[in-house]
Amino acid sequence: MIYQTYQPKLSCGATLKEPLLSQFVEFLWFRVGESPSETQSRLLPIGSMELVINLHEDKIPLFDSHRRAECGSTSGTRICGAHSKGFIINNDRRVAAMGVHFKLPAGELHNQIISLEELWQGRATELREKLLETPTLSTRFLVLEQFLLTMVQSPERCPAVDFALREFKRSPISPVRTVTEQIGFSDRHFNQLFRDQVGLTPKRYCRVQRLQQVLHLLKGKKQVDWMEIAFTCGYFDQAHFIHDFRAFAHCTPTDTESGS
Repeated sequence: MIYQTYQPKLSCGATLKEPLLSQFVEFLWFRVGESPSETQSRLLPIGSMELVINLHEDKIPLFDSHRRAECGSTSGTRICGAHSKGFIINNDRRVAAMGVHFKLPAGELHNQIISLEELWQGRATELREKLLETPTLSTRFLVLEQFLLTMVQSPERCPAVDFALREFKRSPISPVRTVTEQIGFSDRHFNQLFRDQVGLTPKRYCRVQRLQQVLHLLKGKKQVDWMEIAFTCGYFDQAHFIHDFRAFAHCTPTDTESGS
């Protein structure tokens, strides 16, 4: 399996000090190859939005999170909003896909997975066909980058939300109130601003980031001290840790060791 990423470099004008896309795009990615077997995986929430373009076929199935049964599909080009719960994907035998990992999600797409045709109409099909016609990976990244520049506008950002995001990223286990008290807004007003820009409430966003910290600490470990992991990531106790893990992943932490 080959996986490569690409950092945005293009801008709309010479006066910009940094590429326009870098304001809200983390990176572009490409994945191609064969999976060991046709199995399902559960993707845990990451607190951001993702654009996925299936270059193998113009269809991506949707699955019921509990029954793991297929319950519909989107076109081969779809957008995944910020999720506060995990969802199921199919690991096809043959993989050929490109995508965009955004820095921030859109509030209107919270917990949504929709065909990009619904947002961009015929332009999504145009993009997928153009990528399929492009022979080299480096050129494909440029095609995708240029296309994004023609479709997006620089987002209106709230300084208070940007400040909170920086603080949450710096210390995801700090209480949300510690940050919001520095901003000076009421909880209700700030929660609405944050959700409109980020797609999740501040508390939900921090819970997702804390879970991502757990997954980062688990990488490469053959033996896991779950109590140490829980306290390092700011959980009150093991019950709190298990509750959050089950809420997002629909399984317990120890289930992950057996590949559930």
